[in-house]
Amino acid sequence: MSASASKRLAISCDSMLPRSYWLSGTIKKGEAAAASIEETTGRKGVVDVWELDLCKSESVQKFASRVDTLNRLDVFMANAGIMAKTFTKVGDNESQITVNVINTMLLGIMVLPALRASAIKYNKPGVLSFTGSFVHYVTEFPERNAPNIFEELADEGKANMADRYNVSKMMELLAVRELATKMTESKKDGQVIVSVVNPGWVKTNMGSGEKSGLFAAFGRRFIARETEVGSRTLVHAAEGDPETHGQYLSDCKIGEVSSFVSSDAGAEAQKKVWRELSHILEGIKPGVMSSI
Repeated sequence: MSASASKRLAISCDSMLPRSYWLSGTIKKGEAAAASIEETTGRKGVVDVWELDLCKSESVQKFASRVDTLNRLDVFMANAGIMAKTFTKVGDNESQITVNVINTMLLGIMVLPALRASAIKYNKPGVLSFTGSFVHYVTEFPERNAPNIFEELADEGKANMADRYNVSKMMELLAVRELATKMTESKKDGQVIVSVVNPGWVKTNMGSGEKSGLFAAFGRRFIARETEVGSRTLVHAAEGDPETHGQYLSDCKIGEVSSFVSSDAGAEAQKKVWRELSHILEGIKPGVMSSI
């Protein structure tokens, strides 16, 4: 989702949370959004703007270290993502895989200790929610059959960019489902509710830098939700109902994943994605998986 959708989320959560932290690719854009939020809500000094570049694992680690200095962290919404139609390498992987899967999961796992600490201190479950998408329904995720999924996706010669965003959201969903399972199995103190939320097709600027077809243009204008409506789904996830742990949320309720995700083949792909992702994340930040 874009800055506009995130801003609507912050406004909607104003009455729920004592303080909000706005994560932005640029400080200038973040500060403009923060000013708008404070003007709309009539509350000053409740929004802090922190810079985060999900293209860079160094930025993710620096940001997570800053999170550790907070006195309290109740909810973390991993809400950023990119959509691209052209193949671009960011690090060792295609840009959408780097941002939507690898660094998003790295960030989520690295903020778990802070969420757990607050859950223990305030006797209230923390919430870690990732923004997913209904587009996981429309991909067959053929790369799952390759010897190594991430290496297959990093090969420009084999890339199907028309399906790449869909695949990235499928992989994110599978990874979050497995993360939730691993957290339940770890039985560490400090409950954290982990979920994936589908905000639906929202009128944002995601993908606006790319050429789009007539259907996409028509959909954004006449079918897509207003950002305020889309933000309601994120507020629902932020409420952290224990029943939502490990679930795919849609339309402010527990939704149904695709038939592939719930199949035996989907379960096998989920384990494979997790094994490969764990290896990548340990290479970036040794010991990070022990946070789970």
